[in-house]
Amino acid sequence: MTVYLVGAGPGDPGLLTVRGAEVLARADVVVHDRLAESSLLDRAPASAERIDVGKRPGGPVHQDEINDLLVERGRAGQEVVRLKGGDPFVFGRGGEEAQALLDAGVPFEVVPGITSAVAAPAYAGVPVTHRGRAASFTVITGHSRHEPERDTNWEALARSGDTIVVLMGVAHRADIAKRLMDGGLAASTPVVAVHWGTRPEQRTVRTTLGALADVELDPPATIVIGQVAGLDLAWYERKPLFGVRVVVTRAREQASDLSRRLRDLGAFTVELPAIEIGPPADGGVALADAAARVGEYDWVVFTSANAVERFLPLVADARRFGAARIAAIGPGTAAALAARSLIADLVPSEFVAEAVLDVFPGGPGRVLLPRAAVARDVLPDGLRAKRWEVDVVDAYRTQPVTPSAEALEAAATAQAITFTSSSTVTNYLASGAPVPPLVACIGPVTAGTARAAGLVVDVVADPHTIEGLVEALRRRLVG
Repeated sequence: MTVYLVGAGPGDPGLLTVRGAEVLARADVVVHDRLAESSLLDRAPASAERIDVGKRPGGPVHQDEINDLLVERGRAGQEVVRLKGGDPFVFGRGGEEAQALLDAGVPFEVVPGITSAVAAPAYAGVPVTHRGRAASFTVITGHSRHEPERDTNWEALARSGDTIVVLMGVAHRADIAKRLMDGGLAASTPVVAVHWGTRPEQRTVRTTLGALADVELDPPATIVIGQVAGLDLAWYERKPLFGVRVVVTRAREQASDLSRRLRDLGAFTVELPAIEIGPPADGGVALADAAARVGEYDWVVFTSANAVERFLPLVADARRFGAARIAAIGPGTAAALAARSLIADLVPSEFVAEAVLDVFPGGPGRVLLPRAAVARDVLPDGLRAKRWEVDVVDAYRTQPVTPSAEALEAAATAQAITFTSSSTVTNYLASGAPVPPLVACIGPVTAGTARAAGLVVDVVADPHTIEGLVEALRRRLVG
């Protein structure tokens, strides 16, 4: 049993450290603040208990209560992750939690996080040190909530001549600016304030020390004061989809690739899975039987990566395929096969069932079709028309997911939504979740389901792949 004090980073979920992701993945309990990016909690096992100590009806949980909770759960033999924004030892009160655990004899580990003091300026194109401009930087809190008896010597900081990074200083920026100028800093000293740094809501304000008090600025913001603030090496806010909020409806275990590609273009993704992948109704008995007899078939046809992932572990040894050839409906399915060292013999140029039929040879013979429990009958009916004997076996079921209140709130402010299958359309609409203004579908079948449900489809990917969907969305939004 160990308690891990983990820094979650400043907001961009990609800035969580590898070690942080490792310990989250095996946590029994996650004790978290009101995180800037709540999707980090999805990295914990579904069975893990999640305890929010950042808010409650009477206000935030008192620090002594948090310390007691960590000690109690650690003594109970649980793997506990205390997930904190930024770095736990940079104005995160992680030192107090570590001291409480040490005093109680509870093993703990500190997993540092990336602090907003460095990350927010970097995402705004401002290095906190730069040759010829600043050889050091000071990070300081802009208010004395934790230590009311201690008054910061801003005048001494002004005389240091290097970079000053102020956290939690928006409310007191006028007084801070005055005291720094009283200490000798020129009113013309460059200042950069980064609101919601590293997130798609990021907004960068450039001003001077003399004008800082008068600029419009909302918390949370990281304020950088000094000659480095005169540099403008912006990159993040120039990404093509910067600031666009996109709902991703894929099953949670499949959403990461699509979300990553969208985030790489600067989008903010709201993962609101409309479906989850579950075992077939018979628990997989028929699928296991088919896998044991796979060598008796002339063809095995896969219409999704999910079918590949459910079927192939039951085969165990690829030699069991014998002379059976393999067809894949598209490159995503073919890639899932290739990951298990199987190369598809047939992949159509269009990634729909009708295209498979166009290039599939005539029978007679036997075809195995492991697929979702509920699917269109175009493919099996078409194969039978070509004189094939077709065994359709349920490999998995797609089941609806009830979205959380937080996910629904985030979806309500999104500009676009992506659907990657007909079941994501059906189940998303059944959940009652709001539909953003722009609807993007991975292919014509999914688009047909969306239109039949009354949606206006703005984007249909071509090719019908995740990459094609992201590119089509980019073209629609930015040209």
